[in-house]
Amino acid sequence: MKILLAGGSGQLAQELHPILLSSGEVIAVDRTRVDLSQPESIRQAMAQIQPDLVVNAGAYTAVDKAESEPELAHAVNGIAPGIFAEECEKLGASLIHFSTDYVFDGSHGSAYLETDSTNPLGTYGKSKLAGENAIRKAGNQHIIIRTAWVYGNYGKGNFVKTMLRLGKEREEIRVVADQIGSPTWTGDLATATAEIIPLLGLESFGTYQYTNSGVCSWYDLAIAIFEEAEKLGFPLKVQRVIPITTAEYPTPAKRPAFSVLSTVKISALLGTYPPHWRQGLRQMLVRELK
Repeated sequence: MKILLAGGSGQLAQELHPILLSSGEVIAVDRTRVDLSQPESIRQAMAQIQPDLVVNAGAYTAVDKAESEPELAHAVNGIAPGIFAEECEKLGASLIHFSTDYVFDGSHGSAYLETDSTNPLGTYGKSKLAGENAIRKAGNQHIIIRTAWVYGNYGKGNFVKTMLRLGKEREEIRVVADQIGSPTWTGDLATATAEIIPLLGLESFGTYQYTNSGVCSWYDLAIAIFEEAEKLGFPLKVQRVIPITTAEYPTPAKRPAFSVLSTVKISALLGTYPPHWRQGLRQMLVRELK
């Protein structure tokens, strides 16, 4: 099997690359080879590579910056996935694409199902929902995986790495405590993605959700990061973590207050529930700090 892995330099793609090798030949492309903001760049790469499977881990993920760059966010997140899906349809190939909890508005009181009404609050969420819809319009041979609160050992900008840096530099850190979700380690997400590949077929195509199990706030996650890092001997300066409200930390983009995603459907497909978020965090930190 020939697998085209898009977004090759991102934190998820770098985690996926070695794991996908067990499924076939992996051709990883980053923006220097395939510019996701340019449809023709995608079409040319698809024609040259002729993959059996596309795993699209590429995305515009700067949630706040998207508010001032809506055209670019929409090109990468809204249009490009549809182009991949169209080209897959021509080749008889399958597509695995990653979406987000931000397609929901966060007003739910229980975990969101794949079938619940979407209502994104900001440009990023709207662009990702447009990408989902473009894929569905283009054909049936796809799996869309919505995920949330993603962090990993690759890349610079994730929450866990930011907390480690701040924890080393500051005695006091203020963290939002009224946004609830499920942190997701790229190691677990990549493993689940690889487990889906042998199951690709008419029975399994559709929309799924995958996060680590359990829920917490960003404040809870920060506390857990420092507890686990301290056990591993990481030098921390932080003495106090202060819970604050979203209103006390205004950002250009509105974020869903509650974005827990149900993973019942994907668990039924894979025959196992995702590991707890604290377990994923521990594994990431062991790898990060060794």
